[in-house]
Amino acid sequence: MELSIGEMALIAIAIVVLFGPDKLPQIARDLGAGVRKMRGAVEDIKGEILKETDNPLSEIKREIEKVKDAAKDFDPTKIIEKDIIKEPSIEETPKVKPADDDSHEGPVSR
Repeated sequence: MELSIGEMALIAIAIVVLFGPDKLPQIARDLGAGVRKMRGAVEDIKGEILKETDNPLSEIKREIEKVKDAAKDFDPTKIIEKDIIKEPSIEETPKVKPADDDSHEGPVSR
């Protein structure tokens, strides 16, 4: 909102008429202090907004770094080697054929 010189003069005359010329310096001081407080508040709000918007970005960057570090330690060849050179486990013990099992009941061809 921009005021022209004529509009500012009209406002100044209205202030002088309403409050008198002796209170004009005090009104100007109070108005200046109010403007400074408003500017300070706006700067504080801007700083908080920038800090909050920067925070998720830095959080994402940290998470990306964690994933990169985990990827550096990951070695798929170890998994493949484990699959290739596997020690027989209990589950992989050879099953006894029914013909060789004396406890098996049922028809068996020998």
